[in-house]
Amino acid sequence: MKINRLFEIVYMLLSKKSITARELSEHFEVSTRTIYRDLDILTTAGIPVYANKGKSGGIMLTDNFVLNKSLLSKSEQNDILFALESMKAAKYPDVGSVLSKLNSFFNKQSENWIQIDFSSWGNFDREKFISLKNAILNKKTVKIEYYNTYGEKNCREIEPLQLWFKEKSWYLKAFCRYKNDLRLFKITRIKNLSVTEKTFKREIKNDPFTGVFAAKQPSEKYVKVIMKIDGAQAYRVYDEFDKKHIKKNKDGSFTVSMFFPADEWMYGYIMSFGQFCEVIKPKYLREIIKNRLKNALNKYL
Repeated sequence: MKINRLFEIVYMLLSKKSITARELSEHFEVSTRTIYRDLDILTTAGIPVYANKGKSGGIMLTDNFVLNKSLLSKSEQNDILFALESMKAAKYPDVGSVLSKLNSFFNKQSENWIQIDFSSWGNFDREKFISLKNAILNKKTVKIEYYNTYGEKNCREIEPLQLWFKEKSWYLKAFCRYKNDLRLFKITRIKNLSVTEKTFKREIKNDPFTGVFAAKQPSEKYVKVIMKIDGAQAYRVYDEFDKKHIKKNKDGSFTVSMFFPADEWMYGYIMSFGQFCEVIKPKYLREIIKNRLKNALNKYL
């Protein structure tokens, strides 16, 4: 498309300082006449392109030209660049080239102000991420094999709506055609993903997931758990729970009230505190945890 060619011409001029019409025509596989018409369009649009004749001549921009001067304030430039730096640090695909181009356009150097590493929480499949991103943007359905919390495999066809990073893990918000309902899929449990040619029109408007995971509007699949956690686990309490869910007791312990998904994940999470956690309510959950701890202990007798 012409608009993309015009954008890239400006980028090339900013990067190389000088380039010939022949080099541009060969790069874009168009005639030099087309290149000169493009340059006329850029000049009319206020881009200061000029040409030097002679052996060492070429097409170039004025030395003090910065594309954004009349469009974005310095604060707005920094906001854009910092947002892209964050995405790059979070390993979002293909951001590096965009960031490099905008740094050139804004005549700035990358600040390298943030670094994020998710590797300690498991390996994230970059190709899977890219496939899901493209499926969401192009509104293509996806076929997957999915393993639930019990290790059971199900084949699904889903309409991917949004990627979501929550509590150290990546999730996919999607409409499941098999269940005929919105579902949340943990990315690491998705296997054998394939993007189809089928399209859909569905969008996330009033996000039904946010309330549940913010523990404001729990569904019947979520249970309110009240736990007493030893003060020795203060680092985990403050790292993993919102302040509004924590009450500090006189003996230094904590009472935490939270909604959790009523499944294997909840049992494993509570047991991860070991001897430092006691479930206060509900009573049936106390019995489940007690029996699981007994079974675990029997393996070592």
